[in-house]
Amino acid sequence: MTLEMALGAAILTSLIIYALTGGADFGGGVWDLLATGPRARQQREAIEEAIAPIWEANHVWLILVVVLVFTAFPPAFAIMMTALHIPLTLTLIGIVLRASAFVFRRYDVQRDAVHRRWSRVFGVSSLLTPFFLGMSLGATGSGAIRADGALVQTGFFAGWTAPFAISCGVFAQLLFAFLAATYLTVDTADDPPVQEDFRWKGLVSGLALIPAALAVFLLAGSGAPTIYAGLTRWWAPLLLGGTALCAGAALVALQQRRFMLARMAAGAQVGLIVLGWGIAQYPYLVVPDVTLQGAATESRTLRLVVITLAAGAVVLVPSLIYLFRVFKAGNDTKGER
Repeated sequence: MTLEMALGAAILTSLIIYALTGGADFGGGVWDLLATGPRARQQREAIEEAIAPIWEANHVWLILVVVLVFTAFPPAFAIMMTALHIPLTLTLIGIVLRASAFVFRRYDVQRDAVHRRWSRVFGVSSLLTPFFLGMSLGATGSGAIRADGALVQTGFFAGWTAPFAISCGVFAQLLFAFLAATYLTVDTADDPPVQEDFRWKGLVSGLALIPAALAVFLLAGSGAPTIYAGLTRWWAPLLLGGTALCAGAALVALQQRRFMLARMAAGAQVGLIVLGWGIAQYPYLVVPDVTLQGAATESRTLRLVVITLAAGAVVLVPSLIYLFRVFKAGNDTKGER
């Protein structure tokens, strides 16, 4: 494996972990916004309790992706940040707004009007942020962003405003909402009525993913031909079959109230979706002009980045595992049936 491929694999792995952790946080914010019924307040409290201890730590994976692209593939970073300046800026604003609103809601004056105001900001930003992230990822594979060297030739609206990218944004919203609802069925094991609320939310959002995924696949035919071609290669049936199997297992487990199994299957489903997108787009960082090999910096710098990444992983990974064990292990055991 070349240095470029190793770092590309690290970027893809970080995106998968971010989807499984930070994505669930976004989904939790969506359900916070859509909380209704007599247990709406209890649902919001369950979401807050589930994500409060560890949610800021999850963004380390997104930061890692940005740093790796910036240091190892600087032309790709310049092209992405220029061509996708608008959706990425909106993503950043959404991340900042939801973090601020979450803190203010918890520590501001505890009156219903104040709580509702910060809840709306938190929920709306949680809804829009994954949408713009999904649009940005869709745009990188669309082939609509053209570059000459590190200079973008197609302006600020190419790719991410097309139907394919929009469908990717909607799919990301639904995927993260499904993941969050499934996670929360485990975290609310000590409150069966609220757990049942999240079970139904998981079933509804999981079923909604089926037409959303079909729309992304069909629109890729004309909107992202490279991605479409990748998803029709020899390995694609295996990956798509595995994804469908995990999706079906998650829905069946939710229906049968086997919540830990549902959580594991939903996580595997999300991981396989992001993995499939990365493999289908390989070797491009931005289709069709920016490849891993073409955008890579000099080999000396790549070696230093790989060494630094390996050394950092020795500290980062055990620290995050310990963090999750401290704050989340108790909830996991409560969810067993």
